[in-house]
Amino acid sequence: MITGAIIAKYKKADENNRLLSSYRPLPPETLKSLREYYRVGLTYSSNALEGNSLTESETKVVIEDGLTIEGKPLRDHYEAVGHAKAYDYVYQIMEKEGLTEEDILNLHRLFYQQIDVEKAGLYRNVKVYISGSRYAVAAVSNIPAEMQKLVKWYNDNEKILHPIELAAKLHQRFVFIHPFVDGNGRVARLLMNLALLRNGFTIAIIPALLRHEYIYSLETAHNRPEVFVDFIADRVIATQLDLLRLMRDDDTVNDTVNDTVKSEVSAFSKTEQTVFAVISSYPYYSYEKLAEYCHLSRPTIARTIKTLQSREYIRRIGSDKTGHWEVIKKEDE
Repeated sequence: MITGAIIAKYKKADENNRLLSSYRPLPPETLKSLREYYRVGLTYSSNALEGNSLTESETKVVIEDGLTIEGKPLRDHYEAVGHAKAYDYVYQIMEKEGLTEEDILNLHRLFYQQIDVEKAGLYRNVKVYISGSRYAVAAVSNIPAEMQKLVKWYNDNEKILHPIELAAKLHQRFVFIHPFVDGNGRVARLLMNLALLRNGFTIAIIPALLRHEYIYSLETAHNRPEVFVDFIADRVIATQLDLLRLMRDDDTVNDTVNDTVKSEVSAFSKTEQTVFAVISSYPYYSYEKLAEYCHLSRPTIARTIKTLQSREYIRRIGSDKTGHWEVIKKEDE
């Protein structure tokens, strides 16, 4: 069941989309640089969730410069290069009508071909188990039929469900089938982002920092699908806010933005914008979690929060340990 809280997040994401649309049309060079920016960011984060040891800067060197990183496993390099190729394929099929099994097989083939060419782009023929999960994935004999059902479900619902619900449930249904011997998580996140892009949204990045929450929400979704939808809604909003901050910091883009957006960003400093945005999306974050997420020191977080409280933008409800933040008014009020 989609709750009122999730619907409120849909509205927030839709509003963020409206703000992002205010920056369009973007120059071709800007569009290209943004695609490359997320090519690295999504490749790094998606691989990191699965234990890949490359840092974000190392991932950039591997996929953009074709260099190897001394001391890092060869497979980690293959995963980076393969994911980048699969990411590029997402944009190739973004405007195509409908989703097909061939699209999914091609995503896996591009990601996995350097790791194991004999299994790349082919459904598994062995039974697999998901460590830490109480639920079985699809039996080998059922995979073709389940994948056909998945594709039909997507095509039947693409214009019915909210894009966030569509993307989250596509990801969820795919990993519950687990059609490949390896690489299912990477392909699931690529499919999720394909669904978002096709329906006018930006991609959603799940940082490795949230791996526990990500796995927990997926496991819980077996009985309560809305939990995973809620998690993905948070990630969509967080990624949108990151992109809005990038846009606001780009003077060449700011020249084209409308007056509504300009007035919204003028109220806060860059640090205040960052902290306020994260508190708005994650009201239960502690000072330490805010510092880690925003890449700021704890004293900076404390000082910024004090400023936001004094200007009556936020307030603390409950104790430091068990309470949460509440937004009193929006940034432009």
